Amino acid sequence: MAVERKHGDEAGLAYRFRARDGLLGAQMLFVAFGSLVLVPLLTGLDPNVALFTAGIGTLVFQIVTRGRVPVFLASSFAFIAPIIYGVETWGIPGTLCGLMAAGGVYMLLSLLIRVRGVGVITRLLPTIVTGPVIMVIGLVLAPVAVNLAMGLDGNGNSQLVEPTAAMTVSFVSLAVTVAVSLFGRGFLSLVPILCGVVAGYLVSLPFGLVDFAPIAAAPWFAVPNFVAPEWNWQAVLFMVPVAIAPAIEHFGDIVAIRSVTGRDYLKDPGIDRTMLGDGLATSLAAALGGPPNTTYSEVTGAVTLTKAYNPALMTWAAGFAIVFAFVGKLGALLASIPTPVMGGIIVLLFGAIIVVGMNSLAKSEEELTEPRNLAIVGIILVTGVGGLSFSAGEFALEGIALAGVLGVVLNLVLPWGRMGR
Repeated sequence: MAVERKHGDEAGLAYRFRARDGLLGAQMLFVAFGSLVLVPLLTGLDPNVALFTAGIGTLVFQIVTRGRVPVFLASSFAFIAPIIYGVETWGIPGTLCGLMAAGGVYMLLSLLIRVRGVGVITRLLPTIVTGPVIMVIGLVLAPVAVNLAMGLDGNGNSQLVEPTAAMTVSFVSLAVTVAVSLFGRGFLSLVPILCGVVAGYLVSLPFGLVDFAPIAAAPWFAVPNFVAPEWNWQAVLFMVPVAIAPAIEHFGDIVAIRSVTGRDYLKDPGIDRTMLGDGLATSLAAALGGPPNTTYSEVTGAVTLTKAYNPALMTWAAGFAIVFAFVGKLGALLASIPTPVMGGIIVLLFGAIIVVGMNSLAKSEEELTEPRNLAIVGIILVTGVGGLSFSAGEFALEGIALAGVLGVVLNLVLPWGRMGR
């Protein structure tokens, strides 16, 4: 009897541990939720699809990395501006083709790392190239953020929301997001975007900007609106250079989680495997109509705060994301968020992208006025922001894509000047 009672106690303890893991996994998803759904809401993709592909992508990443790394993969902010441009230019199916190719870039870099080591990437794509490319991504579509904050459409051609109401809502969304990011403590500090969205949504109610009818009409269960890609080589050429910068940032994300857990993921499972997992997750997401995936710093922050280093928690988070993807009312609720709410937040996000690029250049300690560096950085910035285009027949490169290609080529062909190396 005593043995049976002991066995029963152990079973109960194991059950409590499993239940606790489920709660911690749900918390990880909650931390990522605001950023996860923000990308599809801004770009015209389906947020329920984004939830599904974040869950599936995280599971794929875990399989490739042998369940070693406690990270959650979801919608990448680096692709917001390129997706908006792509959807306006080639439509969603064509843009998804380019995003699948972006995942291919990750896979190619993974192969290069496996064959030649990590050093080949830093030599091919130094900060003097990736820094200004990141800046261009934020600068090119900064007007879109301003237009949405003012109640206009992305192009600024039509007024969607009365200007006073739009500016009030966007200001509250922005102010709350900034305030929480600055003064939030503990768990609250991990969800500034979610706080900003909730605050903006509540302020929108008195202005009559929220329509609850679609939420009431939406079913509880609904299959996400999956979209298949359509071949578009122009979108591929556009997205491939864009993918370079976030692929390089992947190193920083893995180093960050390594510093939190004390385990060297660069060696086990290896940066080549983590990059491959990210690339497969991104291509799979695009194949189903979702945004590219990336490792989430918010979740890394949550891991740091909770000291929950078990990678299995991310399996729980992925499972919850997949289940929520089939809740039709959730998608309708997210779709009801007024445009100015999004506009206020992306004013900060696009600005943050620019600052990340600036910070990369500053940390590189390169002498930017040295003729070689001046040429590379200057040409990337002016080409990208100015919208320079090159075409030969049906082949065309412009904006971010052309800036990225020129940066890589110039870095390879320009000789070192009088400062030397």
